Order: sequence, then structure tokens, then C-alpha cells
Amino acid sequence: QLVESGGGLVRTGGSLRLSCVASGRAFNQYAMAWFRQYPGEERDFVAGIGYLGPSTYYSDSVKGRFTISRDNTKNTVYLQMNNLKPEDTAVYYCAAAFESNAYTTSNRAYDYWGQGTQVTVSS
Repeated sequence: QLVESGGGLVRTGGSLRLSCVASGRAFNQYAMAWFRQYPGEERDFVAGIGYLGPSTYYSDSVKGRFTISRDNTKNTVYLQMNNLKPEDTAVYYCAAAFESNAYTTSNRAYDYWGQGTQVTVSS
């Protein structure tokens, strides 16, 4: 089970940090990722982090502004979002893929999903 938190309302240029806590013992065997979803659209890959090492990968739209990290001692993955823009407004989901890597961008490759957290950026 994955549980996200940290969403909210922020102004353009502001920052938020999302957290996703996983239950279970095998967290360090899962690559983790963040996706976001706009109304009426599929979930889009935002950022991923591998399970074997510190490799990370970002979509072009967030590269240089967002940072994904994980703390295996806390079964938690984070998404630090800086310099937020109105187009970042979406529901953000964390996802887990067993023994995968940071470059897995297809939502169909992920085994578990959180319930989502709303991020709203006002102009």
C-alpha cells in the first residue's frame, strides 16, 4: 500500500514536497516513481528512482525543478517540487515497480499505486 501526502495550494514560483510511504518489507526491491494526471487524461510520468542505486530520471517538463529521492529506512519516496508553475497543477500519484529502474516511464509497468494527492498552483 502506498500513501501520498504533501499536496496543497501554492503560488507560482513556490515549492512543495510530496511524500509517499509504503507498507511492507520489500520497499528496497521496488523502483519508485511519481506520475501526474490532468482531468480526462492518462497519468504521465514525472520522475523515477531505481531500486538498486541512486539513479533518477525526469520528464523534460520538470527537469531542473523537481527532485525525487528515497529513504529506504523509512519506506518513503519524496518529490521536492520547486519553482512551481500553473501547468504543474494535477493529481500526483506515487507508484512502485518490482525490481525495475528509474527509466520506466509507462504507467502500465507499475504494480502498485497510491490514492493521489492534489497539487494546485495559482498564477
